[in-house]
Amino acid sequence: MTKWFIPLVLAAILVITPTIAHSQDQITLLDSSAQIYFPSALVFKIKAQSQNDIVKLRLHYQVDRMNYAPVTNEAWPVFTPSPKVQTEWVWDMRKASLPTGATVTYWWTIEDTARDSLTTPSQIIRFDDLRYTWKKVTSGQINLLWYKGNQSFIDQLMASCQQALERLARDTGVYLKQPVSLYIYASPADLRGAMVFPQEWTGGVAFTEYGLIAIGIPTNELDWGKRALAHELGHMVTHQITYSPFGANLPFWLDEGLAMYAEGKPDPYLESVLQKAITQHNLISVRSLASPFSALPEQAYISYAESQSLIAFLIQNYGRDKMLQLLNLFKEGSTYDEALTQVYGFDQDGLDAQWQRYITSQTQSQSKVKYDYFWEKVTEKAPRNKITGEPVTANVLLGVD
Repeated sequence: MTKWFIPLVLAAILVITPTIAHSQDQITLLDSSAQIYFPSALVFKIKAQSQNDIVKLRLHYQVDRMNYAPVTNEAWPVFTPSPKVQTEWVWDMRKASLPTGATVTYWWTIEDTARDSLTTPSQIIRFDDLRYTWKKVTSGQINLLWYKGNQSFIDQLMASCQQALERLARDTGVYLKQPVSLYIYASPADLRGAMVFPQEWTGGVAFTEYGLIAIGIPTNELDWGKRALAHELGHMVTHQITYSPFGANLPFWLDEGLAMYAEGKPDPYLESVLQKAITQHNLISVRSLASPFSALPEQAYISYAESQSLIAFLIQNYGRDKMLQLLNLFKEGSTYDEALTQVYGFDQDGLDAQWQRYITSQTQSQSKVKYDYFWEKVTEKAPRNKITGEPVTANVLLGVD
């Protein structure tokens, strides 16, 4: 049953090895190849012969991703022992999917009844989205791949990426340790077509361990695209710098706050959200922000706005070096309160108290009438669902996953 492959693109990319005979035994490799059925499957094929029945076929494969030790996976395809065999193994992406551009190295081990064996040469295949003809531009550690938009479009996106990296390096000391490839889809719908089980609001996603980012940026939404790319790069840099065998666990306000900080100046809409929360005494505690943000739009907006403000507060008042020290402690496995106390002398509750005093003092007092009028006008401009008329989720506004 192969119904789930339709109408997927069948990539006729075969990595074919010429006939190779083992120097001492009797096994001959006739064919080794891989086919891409994007985005649902990667099929590995093998064909071999021997003077005796071939009884064992084992596929070995490694995925190019961040690891402290090489991880080799194995698969055993089904076949009937015979002097000449031909079979395949299907990597079903519905069970464990690969992102666009992920690279896989693979090889086979073959054995017959005479205990002769052959290990085939390793081969490499990249899980490309072959629905589109991709163009590529590289600058430093950044590779941008796109298929729609002129040179000015991609140049501005690249400039935004470089500015985000420079901002983070200057203000926090973090930087990319490994190259990153960013796939620019022409729309969120095109992006969702590259995913097996996408959320309907998905606009961009960072596959941090793969060094890959995929994002849908229409050519007429360049300003949004520049912020969204900077945001996803913020996640990428943060996770590269804190990656460790301890499995660094960052509080959400720090991870999202640094991604928001990478964008540059706060978004005016989110600034208004934060001002409303301050005036109405509706701020979310730092300890609560350490956990995944609410799915409710208003609460999610406040969470993102507060997180960006928290990062700005720490950088402006305590400097770049302490932020880098904080991230290094998380890399070493410190808890949230331990890391904050060691670097700043206060835990999450202490940070919450100091930040709230600071941000409240920065807020100019307004009469309730004036404020309510202002908020009413801002709310009118908030993005809304074209069908329901309700405000869209924060993820749609920010283009994050």
